[in-house]
Amino acid sequence: MVYGTKQNCTMTRVDVLSHCRQAFFGSGDVFRDVVGSPYYVAPEVLRKHYGVEADIWSAGVILYILLSGVPPFWAETEKGIFEQVLRSELDFVSDPWPGISESAKDLIRKMLCPNPDKRFKAHQVLCHPWIQEDGIAPDKPIDSAVLTRLKRFSAMNKIKKIALRVIAERLSEEEIAGLKELFKMMDTDSSGSITYEELKAGLKKVGSELVDSEIRALMDAADVDNNGTIDYQEFITATLHLNKIEREENLFAAFSYFDKDGSGYITRDELQQACIEYKMEDDVCIEDMIQEADQNNDGKIDYNEFVAMMRKGNGGIGRRTMRMTFNSGLKNPLMIG
Repeated sequence: MVYGTKQNCTMTRVDVLSHCRQAFFGSGDVFRDVVGSPYYVAPEVLRKHYGVEADIWSAGVILYILLSGVPPFWAETEKGIFEQVLRSELDFVSDPWPGISESAKDLIRKMLCPNPDKRFKAHQVLCHPWIQEDGIAPDKPIDSAVLTRLKRFSAMNKIKKIALRVIAERLSEEEIAGLKELFKMMDTDSSGSITYEELKAGLKKVGSELVDSEIRALMDAADVDNNGTIDYQEFITATLHLNKIEREENLFAAFSYFDKDGSGYITRDELQQACIEYKMEDDVCIEDMIQEADQNNDGKIDYNEFVAMMRKGNGGIGRRTMRMTFNSGLKNPLMIG
């Protein structure tokens, strides 16, 4: 994956494993065009002076995503992402990193070293103990982000599942880039949906040792429309990161979806309509749904009750939420193109 050519390159949004432009170049060649996908671009690319070392950075980002399910540098805007890339601060504290080997973290640190001169070269990556055949990469299962989030989703009530679907549908492609790649990894026949066998094989790839009955339970939970497969939107909904769920604008958008008449309350009729629209009307007791969130027992759900219900059981604020207060811009605005 190479991020520039010696000629001008118009910025194009690319996916993890696709190419903006390809160029063959040797050691010492310098490129100055700022091109590539924001999540994978190296700091020196943003400074418009880079070479082959930028590819190692991009590969390190991909490795981080494969192990955790989220990009290492994340923000609400493209400019915010670039600021995080330039800071190059890695989070190895939040889940699932405590369960991932120190050797894997060491490799990522060396691939995502902000100084390209000190960053690992390709041969050093291949010779690293975590990469080597019969090396020290553990055989024990990884507590993957996908598995953790699917389990969390399966325990959610119907209102929360519908709300997450509303939130998922309003997110940009950039915000769900990592999840999109995970979906493509599991959707091996590129049909646009994940079957039970594909889910089983995909979870095994990330270290899961769940028995068939547990996998079936996760499948049934994510398959909201009960058609026997998990489509793309269902997968994104079931594996959303907590920072997406807890953002105020997303919570308000989800509440507004239910509150069709703008009364400031979610009523029984509005819940019934939402269940029908998302094909979740089977085995749904509207009274039970109301009672799960209705703290003052007035038979309806106001915004504060809705927010409390959405945040209940989330284990606190999403791990990126505290990292989203940035300085008010860079000294020199970053431009693409």
